[in-house]
Amino acid sequence: MAYDDARMSYTNTFIQVSTDCPVEMGIVPAGKKDSKTTHLIQFELLSQNPYKYTQGELIYEVHLKHKQISQSEIEACGEEIRKELFAKNHPCLRASMLPKKHGWGVHYNEEGKIAIYPMESEAYQQFVEAGNYRADGPKLLFAMRSSRG
Repeated sequence: MAYDDARMSYTNTFIQVSTDCPVEMGIVPAGKKDSKTTHLIQFELLSQNPYKYTQGELIYEVHLKHKQISQSEIEACGEEIRKELFAKNHPCLRASMLPKKHGWGVHYNEEGKIAIYPMESEAYQQFVEAGNYRADGPKLLFAMRSSRG
């Protein structure tokens, strides 16, 4: 089964931090003692490469880095790794810890490429205002809540 990036990605959409986000500004996720967490890897990739990755590309890159798959293994088995990874469904970034717990808004541009913005930034507020007041503004969604309350 071929992976279809378009079926799991947004375009012209801004994901606001969760309504129960515990922080008041964007913070860098902490890593584990011996490895990086998936949300830290997401943060590093998106903060260092705004609008480089679609959601599918991001999931793949995070997987490679989290599992510490070597470049030679990627070159030899990259398509197989990709097929195996995308044989299962993956949650969208509304479920990521970046907007749920760490205070980062997630913007998908018209091509579905992603960038993150700290919740206290002017750019974050501009996305929210554009989504609320302009017909051509981004669709606004909230990240998923961490609790049911």
